[in-house]
Amino acid sequence: MKKILYLMEYPIDLPGGAQMSTLSVCDGLSARRDAGYEPVVICPKLLTHSVADYRFRILEYDMGDSRGLNLLKRIKAFKKYIRAERPDLIHIEMSESLITYGFIRRKFREIPYIYTDRGLLFGYRKRSRLFMDPVLRDARMLVTTTEYNKGLWTEGSDIRPISVIYNTISSGYFGSYDPDKRIRHDKPVIGLAGRICVEKDWPFACSFIDALADSGADFKVDIVLSTFEKGDEEQVREIYRRLTESIGEDNVTLRQELTQAEMADYYYGVDIFLMTSQFESFGKAAVEAMSRKCAVVSTAIGGLPEVLGLEGNLYSKVDINKGVDCVRSLMDDPEKLEEQREYFYRRYLDRYTEEKYIERHIELYDGLTG
Repeated sequence: MKKILYLMEYPIDLPGGAQMSTLSVCDGLSARRDAGYEPVVICPKLLTHSVADYRFRILEYDMGDSRGLNLLKRIKAFKKYIRAERPDLIHIEMSESLITYGFIRRKFREIPYIYTDRGLLFGYRKRSRLFMDPVLRDARMLVTTTEYNKGLWTEGSDIRPISVIYNTISSGYFGSYDPDKRIRHDKPVIGLAGRICVEKDWPFACSFIDALADSGADFKVDIVLSTFEKGDEEQVREIYRRLTESIGEDNVTLRQELTQAEMADYYYGVDIFLMTSQFESFGKAAVEAMSRKCAVVSTAIGGLPEVLGLEGNLYSKVDINKGVDCVRSLMDDPEKLEEQREYFYRRYLDRYTEEKYIERHIELYDGLTG
């Protein structure tokens, strides 16, 4: 068995895109023993789980009280565990871990390493790039989750080679579609979901719903919001106030802090999933909706145009009417809505399943480890 070591600066049981993606590939490799890879994760101490809860090994380390102390503790832990494990390949999926490994990489010259960028190139500050780029030049491969981001790196850096592995969603919750769970409504249901954060632009989402209501459409909104920081609850109340003021309390369902299992069921009750983000590197929520046969209408930013693959369902915030017209056309034409549901579901099966995600990683690892 060849050993793959994954370096992380956050616990793998802390909800987050990089953590969930790492969990997916490690679970997949553990289930596919015939592929010949043993995944081992190095991360801070778990928050709510035990290492025994996972099918793969997890090596924990302590966190410090400051960013500087955290860096020193990560350096010490990475050095200790790499020496002990002697992996065939190191896979890094978080920028702080990449920077950390940069300080010790020359001690392990014989071990190839790769980095997966789960953001977008222009999302990194100049100071971060000063530390990241020298480490990436020594890496065996830079992996991006979209062709769009690969293009950004190709044009904006001298980092090579670059390959693409599309992101995925958890097969444990979204793996199979159950037609019996699909909910039919007397009115079309617009779905919205995400964290309270600047990137999701919830004030604009409310403005979109205002414009849709002003167009004469009769519909409901089912919205899922997650809070994290102080003041988030106040924003939730304001979003709910604006939505109910626009279409009435009877037409708005507000849900908060849903688990992954609950989210997987939530999408069965959504007809059209609306994304109003002003920044998305990939757009996992769109893929989750696609896996549940929802039509998706989205802002044309980041990796979302590539994920959706349907130009007519993309709009710009400077032309909100295009988005409103698209949603209205789906509301007013049940046959078109059904066609789009099937289109997005097929696209999910063709590109974004966890099975395909694991296969692409195995192909990459085979090429790098010989």
